[in-house]
Amino acid sequence: MTASGYFPLAKTLLVAIVTTTISGCSLFSPVDNETRVALINKLPQGIPQRETHATTLLVLAPAINPAYDTVRMIYRIQPYQIDYFSKHEWGATPAQMLHPLLTQSLENTHYFSTVLTPPYFGPYNYALHAEIIELTQDFTSNPATLHLSLRVRLTEGDSNRIISAKAISLQEQLQENTAYAGVIAANEATAKALQQITEFVLAAVR
Repeated sequence: MTASGYFPLAKTLLVAIVTTTISGCSLFSPVDNETRVALINKLPQGIPQRETHATTLLVLAPAINPAYDTVRMIYRIQPYQIDYFSKHEWGATPAQMLHPLLTQSLENTHYFSTVLTPPYFGPYNYALHAEIIELTQDFTSNPATLHLSLRVRLTEGDSNRIISAKAISLQEQLQENTAYAGVIAANEATAKALQQITEFVLAAVR
């Protein structure tokens, strides 16, 4: 190889080596495209407890607004519109996560001899119906807030008569504008909602 041909080739190789070294992280590190999966599983700490009665409660699977019946994590950056995080989702739908938490919270009151869940076709004294209206991380406010809205009602087992109903609306501030901060806020709001629901049920069955 002539000297005139050697130096352009050497220059090309040097540029390639430098470029590879600078971009080594992107070439040899895995691309961060994994989805983060989060849970809502926080129970309230101050659940009221009562003496056990020979009373059974059926906790039905919560209904849910169809817009929120998904594992996709929802946020809002402008009014009247929702969007979904691309790399963050729930481990189950909000209704699927809430149902066992409702059941556990009501069992922890010790008031009911049995807390039942579907599928169950036998007799029971009361039934708890819950509906999730909204679960949204709202970035239109400052600070951002987690909105959780529910409706619950308690009915008699024999007649299906509504004994009492309650609307619950909670707003929990996010500590920072991230999806994970929204997960923490969702757990806090859910625990507060469960506290209110257990108090509501115990007041209605007295």
